[in-house]
Amino acid sequence: MATMPQLERRVTVGVDSHKDVHVAAAVDQIGRILATTQAPTTLRGYAQLERWAGELGRVERFGIEGTGSYAAGLARWLTGRGWQVVEVNRPNRHKRRRRGKSDPVDAEAAARAALAGDDTTTPKAATGAVEMLRALRVARRSAVKARSQAANQLDSLVVTAPDQLRAQLRRLPAAQLVEVAATLCPGELHSPLAAVKLALRELARRHQALSAEIDRLDAHIAKLTSTTAPGLLARRGVGAQVATALLVAAGDNPTRLASEAAFAALCSASPIEASSGRTVRHRLNRGGDRQANNALWTIVITRMACDERTRRYVERRTSCQRPSCGPRWWPSRSPHPWGLLRSCSCGCLLGCGPGACGTTRPR
Repeated sequence: MATMPQLERRVTVGVDSHKDVHVAAAVDQIGRILATTQAPTTLRGYAQLERWAGELGRVERFGIEGTGSYAAGLARWLTGRGWQVVEVNRPNRHKRRRRGKSDPVDAEAAARAALAGDDTTTPKAATGAVEMLRALRVARRSAVKARSQAANQLDSLVVTAPDQLRAQLRRLPAAQLVEVAATLCPGELHSPLAAVKLALRELARRHQALSAEIDRLDAHIAKLTSTTAPGLLARRGVGAQVATALLVAAGDNPTRLASEAAFAALCSASPIEASSGRTVRHRLNRGGDRQANNALWTIVITRMACDERTRRYVERRTSCQRPSCGPRWWPSRSPHPWGLLRSCSCGCLLGCGPGACGTTRPR
């Protein structure tokens, strides 16, 4: 009696990442769960996870949650070993409510998402100059935030300071206030005046130290950016901070972005369809990388102010010959890089359909 030939087992591994331990689940080509395991977040644990997957069959891909955080090391290690790694989003909340929540269940969901092709995003490589820029931006962002806090606390202490000290400092600009407060001599702490002087001096010196730290980081960021993307810096409206935000959004392996539309969606500058029934319209994309979106907005606003070609473009796009059109403005808090431009009800620039000026920008 003839028998069916045994098919080779093809394995897809899903990983639910954590700080100390990764939990993995493997499914075959038809979605049957094969096994689950866990491994420590060390090089030995990564090798253990690879051996475990290889014993189950021919491994096709790894679907991993958190490739930019807890699983960054695992994703880099597997990619360096030649495995296909895809980034998987966390499970749908509706499915979680129905099936419950546990690490093996999340790992199985990651494996099934990678098997079905629901998640096909290639994670960032994080092995080159862009990863260096990202680390420097993290340090700079925290320093800027701490400096703002110090400036706010300095200002609030001046408001409640004793009258003689308040009269001396209240009219000073922010930069001069920091310089003067850093030179205060509180003496012995025998009165509230001495205590306030000491607090003001320490806050001012903290502000100065953070400013020096930010300047050092800015110098390193400018040097790395000019080496990594000189062509991007050469464009009008693009400075070191703006270029760094765009580079970090793309990653060290920008080829993972298939098209300009993919990069626009990553920067939340793409239209999202919101049609229903006879209503055909689009809305702004409120997802994506908000820092990259802010970088695009900065470029647009800068070029609108100082670039003649951009001014002519804006004028052409915002002009409309339809008599029924009335100009309107988007709210100032709009996240879209064209959020401050004028639009018409016929659909030109940011409308929902083609207008007299020939544009099809989303509403």
